[in-house]
Amino acid sequence: MNRVLVKSGLAAGALALGILGARADDNDYPTEARADYVFGCMAANGQTREALTKCACSIDAIAAILPYDKYVQASTILSMRQGIGQRANEFRATKQFDDTVADLRRAQAEAEIRCYRGNASN
Repeated sequence: MNRVLVKSGLAAGALALGILGARADDNDYPTEARADYVFGCMAANGQTREALTKCACSIDAIAAILPYDKYVQASTILSMRQGIGQRANEFRATKQFDDTVADLRRAQAEAEIRCYRGNASN
């Protein structure tokens, strides 16, 4: 009977570690990146408590959908596209870059549905 309990405990522990591992993957965005997003979002949406709640919800939703490295890539591409000249044109005319930005746009759209149209306390 003790063996059954030990095995059950080990299985539960492994399950808990798996769950914590999944959460850690969803939370791979550094605090500074999350704060930077929230500051920018609040600047665009008002400096209110409601905006803070919705903006924080939004970056959490994006982080749950898009790994941080993909978020950085898409943000960099968008930043480079704002420039002028040949280099900026290369960032505008590359299909792979379009796909990367599209992934971010889909995550942002989902975040908007979750946080701005629904209940932001999710």
